[in-house]
Amino acid sequence: MIRSELIQKIADENPHLYQRDVEKIVNTIFDRITDAMAQGNRVELRGFGAFSVKKRDPRLGRNPRTGEAVAVDEKHVPFFKTGKLLRDRLNGQ
Repeated sequence: MIRSELIQKIADENPHLYQRDVEKIVNTIFDRITDAMAQGNRVELRGFGAFSVKKRDPRLGRNPRTGEAVAVDEKHVPFFKTGKLLRDRLNGQ
């Protein structure tokens, strides 16, 4: 499901809301999650999962074409861990 499909589904299930309002709500939620993660905070949605940021240390990588060693800088990457309810639902329990 992509963002526009999510917005459309929520708007269809809530006919009292305008689609543009639903779009603002969804965008605000995603923006807040992104802002919190950019500050290094963890975002937990009970029953769904938790978003966090993991730090990857600098390392020595390889260029796949030439095999030459390349220095890879330290970076921060998003990480998602599923919640128990989501995990159980995916496994049919």
